[in-house]
Amino acid sequence: MSATVRLTCAQALVRYLAALHTQDDDTGERVPLFGGVFAIFGHGNVAGIGEALHAHRDSIPTYRAHNEQAMAHAAIAYAKAHARRRMMAVTSSIGPGATNMVTAAALAHVNRLPLLLLPGDIFVSRAPDPVLQQLEDFQDGTVSVNDCFRPVSRYFDRIVSPAQLLTALPRAIRVLTDAALCGPVTLALPQDVQTQAFDYPASFFEPRDVHFRAPSPAADELREAGTALRDAQRPVIVAGGGVIYGRATDALRDFAQNHAIPVCETQAGKGALPWSHPLQLGPAGVCGATGANALLAEADLIIAVGTRLQDFTTGSRSLFAHVPILSINVNGYDALKGNGSQIVADAAQALPALSHAVGRYKASPAWIDRAHDAANQWRHSVDTITGARTPPPGHLAYDGEVIGAVQRSSATSARDDIVVCAAGTLPAELEKLWRTETPGGYHMEYGFSCMGYEIAGGLGVKMARPERDVIVMVGDGSYLMMNSEIATSVMLGAKLIIVVLDNRGYGCINRLQQSCGGAPFNNMLDDCLQGEHGAPHIDFAAHARALGAIAEHVADITSLEAAMVRARAADRTYLIAINTDATRTTEEGGTWWEVAVPEVSARSNVRDARAAYESALKGRQGQVKA
Repeated sequence: MSATVRLTCAQALVRYLAALHTQDDDTGERVPLFGGVFAIFGHGNVAGIGEALHAHRDSIPTYRAHNEQAMAHAAIAYAKAHARRRMMAVTSSIGPGATNMVTAAALAHVNRLPLLLLPGDIFVSRAPDPVLQQLEDFQDGTVSVNDCFRPVSRYFDRIVSPAQLLTALPRAIRVLTDAALCGPVTLALPQDVQTQAFDYPASFFEPRDVHFRAPSPAADELREAGTALRDAQRPVIVAGGGVIYGRATDALRDFAQNHAIPVCETQAGKGALPWSHPLQLGPAGVCGATGANALLAEADLIIAVGTRLQDFTTGSRSLFAHVPILSINVNGYDALKGNGSQIVADAAQALPALSHAVGRYKASPAWIDRAHDAANQWRHSVDTITGARTPPPGHLAYDGEVIGAVQRSSATSARDDIVVCAAGTLPAELEKLWRTETPGGYHMEYGFSCMGYEIAGGLGVKMARPERDVIVMVGDGSYLMMNSEIATSVMLGAKLIIVVLDNRGYGCINRLQQSCGGAPFNNMLDDCLQGEHGAPHIDFAAHARALGAIAEHVADITSLEAAMVRARAADRTYLIAINTDATRTTEEGGTWWEVAVPEVSARSNVRDARAAYESALKGRQGQVKA
């Protein structure tokens, strides 16, 4: 008779997670799969899973956060910084604690990143129904707020019996560690079931190693892809996040060099090829480099590697709508988006196999000459933009000049920084202007473009990469949405350098509003409905100091560079605030992005914008028909 061990459901869950290990790709060491659990306790999880986490606090540490959405963002960033090879779990009480995490679940889903969500849930017994914080559905007594997680989870299960873990947990780990399925998993935990005991097989908790696998390329897909590539004279590679997650950066470099094919990158793929590489064209699309977009528009084959071809990459399907796409993606759903040839496989396996299939093939020499010229011109443009230390008369510094100052501090200190950002104007400026030579040195959440991710995400990155300086660049709007994990970073000794660019409002959307013909309205603080005291003047440095950080406000770029030296030398999280120009952006690069404009309006500016919008739509349709 096989041995059993009697545990509560919560104890079994935590013990199972603590038994899972993997191999660190960088060091080769055997490490826990789960780097820890972020927890904010309440009546739906403190007695059950809280007690279980306490018992295993030495093997799977528990971290206290200040906001449920933020702690889930930190967990997501931790997984991204580990290229999806390690991860975290998060647990909350029922009610608002759970629903606070729904946004983070959507973020993980869009970005294909692993996150284990363990929200407390209502009683299965229904005996105390309704309990505090319970949502009551008048048509379905089985519904709780945790059902909100269903559409934003790759796998959802409500654990209604302790024995259910025997099937639910292996399924959850499969989704979290499968390259094609990867995304958030939600295991809703009713509070009575958490505390119920069951005789589990002892073998269920034996230490085990988790291996990450992805499909190999199929022979017929390789043949078709090889034919498409051999017929091309002007190919361009678009490298997405899948190149980094698949540990395929070396394979990408070798493939590009062997066949003389230029490479441009998406937000998630930035860093897949070093900034200084002669075939590196820079970013693609709406936030793209001038030369990269020019070559994409003139290419006769796009090789999309590990990208889901989001509208910012494709210029809302206008940039290379007429170009055939060879898509290499571990996820068949994403591979189909190219509407051409496809290889459904891991990039690290597919690229060498395709290279072998095409033999000595190389792109046209004239095409490569053009690519080298375009890459050099873009690097020169970036040097010029970021090298500016003094803004034009009458202007504050703008984002590009701030980025230059931060980047120079990295070069001076000879450190390999990780820059973290998420939403607003900064993602466009950073994708164009930030230089990174290493995969993971650029950490951008732009799949969901979630304001508030930045500081919490920086915390997760620092927990994953404690040996590196983590620089969070964030606008004042995002900072005000979510900043509480500054206090967590101080508490955990996870030092961040936070640069707040204060343009007094949502400058990015204000410019978009006006480009669509709208009047400045409800975006900048000065354009909002106000009471008798007017718009506030926010002292971000004072606020950060109140949360335990060291902080200062600087007046200009020269002062910012000096402050970066102090920030790097500091012993804890350091915030630097600088006022920036809300009107200026980098003019170089970019392409059209579709934002619908009202068809009818009393305002002439809107009517003019609508006419321009309709003209752009006709241009795209013409490209599709070509």
